Amino acid sequence: MSGAGPQRGLEAANGTRSNHRSPLAHLLHALNQPLTGLQCSLELAVAGPRPAEQYIRTLREGLELAHRMRILVEAIRELADAPAPGSDQAEPLLLDELVSDTLDDLLPVAETRHVHFAFVRNALPVHVGRRCMTALLFRFLDSVLSLAQEGTELQITATTEPAHARLVVSWNQSALPEHSPFSRQELGLLIAQTGWEQSGAEWNHTQTESTHTCTIRLPLTRHLPHCDNADLED
Repeated sequence: MSGAGPQRGLEAANGTRSNHRSPLAHLLHALNQPLTGLQCSLELAVAGPRPAEQYIRTLREGLELAHRMRILVEAIRELADAPAPGSDQAEPLLLDELVSDTLDDLLPVAETRHVHFAFVRNALPVHVGRRCMTALLFRFLDSVLSLAQEGTELQITATTEPAHARLVVSWNQSALPEHSPFSRQELGLLIAQTGWEQSGAEWNHTQTESTHTCTIRLPLTRHLPHCDNADLED
């Protein structure tokens, strides 16, 4: 990843790739910060008599820390409950069709956020598990949609390379979410990244000013019925 500003949060969240810490271990480590803060806050509260205003402030800070811990625990549980790679029987299918179906499912959410989908579609025949890939695409695109600035365009491009299906998703993001890099939105994208990598995909996330771009590559298959092989050689 590259860039500054909003990208800083996701860089921090994904920095574990460089020190070989798993996403689950990374989130458990992140949980220690609000947990320690909550313990210190409660210890100060019972250390001696305090004005009522200070107790109220301590309770508010404790609730905020508990909220941050809950978001991290939800992410940890989602990672722990994720299907193991290979648990879904792989089959030849068109990834672009699954993307199109997922965008249809997310259209009501996009309309409430006034985000427009711009989908440039080409046939992407791949060999993956349908159930797991459907869930992964929904998690990924739903996370991107939650990060996209209201009133902007979410650009999705499905193209082929000599040996890979290439899915590119770009969006404009106005500001860092609250509690970045461990906001619910950014953690959702981190979980999606983990899912893509576990499925054997190559993942790349870059930023130019406020524009974020995720590029995903999966091996193409040539065994999908009714697929024009000429399309795979572009």
